[in-house]
Amino acid sequence: MNAQAPQMRPVIRQLDESAINRIAAGEVVERPASAVKELVENALDAGARRVDIAYAQGGKALVRVADDGFGMTQQDLPLALTRHATSKIDGSDLLNIHTFGFRGEALPSLGAVGRLTITSRVQGEDAASLAISGGRLGEVRPAALTRGTVVELRDLFFATPARLKFLRSDRAEAMAIADVIKRLAMAEPEVSFTLRDVTGGGEGRLVFRADAETGDMFDALRRRLARVIGPDFSENALPIQAERDGIRLTGYAALPTWSRGAAVAQFLFVNGRPVLDRLLFSALRAAYVDVLSRDRHPGAALFLDCDPQLVDVNVHPAKSEVRFRDPTVARGLIVTALRHALAEAGHRASTTVAEATLAAMRPQNIEPPPTPARVYQMDRPSSQTLARSAAYQAPIGFSEQPTGRIEPVLPVSGDHPLGAARAHLHENYIIAQTSDGIVIVDAHAAHERLVYERLKTQAQGTVPSQALLIPDIVELPADEASRLMELAPELARLGLVIEPFGGGAVAVRETPAVLGQINAAKLLHDIVDEIADQGTATLLNTRIDAILSRMACHGSVRTGRQMRADEMNALLRDMEATPMSGQCNHGRPTYVELKLSDIERLFGRT
Repeated sequence: MNAQAPQMRPVIRQLDESAINRIAAGEVVERPASAVKELVENALDAGARRVDIAYAQGGKALVRVADDGFGMTQQDLPLALTRHATSKIDGSDLLNIHTFGFRGEALPSLGAVGRLTITSRVQGEDAASLAISGGRLGEVRPAALTRGTVVELRDLFFATPARLKFLRSDRAEAMAIADVIKRLAMAEPEVSFTLRDVTGGGEGRLVFRADAETGDMFDALRRRLARVIGPDFSENALPIQAERDGIRLTGYAALPTWSRGAAVAQFLFVNGRPVLDRLLFSALRAAYVDVLSRDRHPGAALFLDCDPQLVDVNVHPAKSEVRFRDPTVARGLIVTALRHALAEAGHRASTTVAEATLAAMRPQNIEPPPTPARVYQMDRPSSQTLARSAAYQAPIGFSEQPTGRIEPVLPVSGDHPLGAARAHLHENYIIAQTSDGIVIVDAHAAHERLVYERLKTQAQGTVPSQALLIPDIVELPADEASRLMELAPELARLGLVIEPFGGGAVAVRETPAVLGQINAAKLLHDIVDEIADQGTATLLNTRIDAILSRMACHGSVRTGRQMRADEMNALLRDMEATPMSGQCNHGRPTYVELKLSDIERLFGRT
């Protein structure tokens, strides 16, 4: 790039303050959302209990942040607009940081690239205001303000117009601002937040509001998460609380059946600071590897708290990444705590599954009646009435037999959440009756999960195997056979004994006993595909779990197999006793529960 430059010795020169601030702004302020983040964090560091944010044109024309914090004196205002001037640290220890900000760069950087005005008042003193435009500082003037601080940023990047070309549309920038506010609102549930779009002038449009939460920490956080992420998340999230080696983990993690197609519902915080740290996100993903397919993403809001000496927050210009002194402790804590919580949840599945089922059952594209629909208030007939009615009814004379079977009612002792089997439909779906509704079970998916968990338990030692009377010879490409034989010792421990049989052929001599009769060729092909998909860099335990998952699919009840009532009830009881049986190995639900009140609502009985 210097081929055409004249051969002159470069001269080192000191940049002026304005240029220094514009360069610093390039690191700190990438877009309007970055400015909002810095200003709201300043408000929170000042002890604010209410923060009101307003923006116009996606934050390009206006960003205004008002708070009820401690405020600043007239003498503090000019110093606040000086680089590396801060009230949050004394500079003696850059690891002992307890606040969001600490560098003292945000305000002078914003003043270098926009038109910034700060109005502030300390209790017991008069309010004052100070403006800076494009790096040119004005004079301190008297102002009117009840309490706290109001920071107004207009015409962002007017001093560096080239930066404006890299901003996205007003709508995209506004969405980025809303995302920043929501993350900070989750970090501070005891603080009230409002966000308004004042592009049209006046009070504008309320975009987001979260009132301060009170009470127990977990309850307050759950209510705040319901407001930010949605009530369906809080209803289907598990409380997380664990501690290891000085690091404490709290928060909520969603059930696997409450998952998303992208990582849009994952929020991580370190000492109250929202972070986008790859190490922590990979730990979150690893915790769900057994219960989600690769194209689904879990939802969680997790908070890591530790001594500031154990984590360095000064490793990224935007402070969005951190560095733990011992990263393996933080990662292991997340993985272990989440897996334990998911196992404790047992057979529980998310309520959104039932809601989607009910929505699918409701009639679609039906014109509303001209008068309000009648709600039928009928008494439920007694069992004696039903019996007499059935005795007078003739058998149904359909020419085609339905692919379903009604099972005799078997007594089921004790309180069982998944109820008792009542029917088997399409040779796959079990209908069970509970005390207050019905449960529809996907027998294949449920049994696949049960077999997988059983295999994992057995794999901690040696999985019992069954010898084949005549070994199955499976032909594979030479490279796939070679990769498979590299794992032969581990596969033998899992109950699958294979040997080379010349060329690309592999002889299968023993298979895991828990799988019963299986198609050995199909199983080997699936294992080879799994090994290729996982890659050589994957940890051996992860690859083994993936292989066990493939094995479980081959050993589960196949669709089309008829099940007796005792078999169906045994499956239900096993589901109730098995961790994470509410979803299959790919994150799909294994059952749907419909409450009787919901069913009656479908038929207009309530």
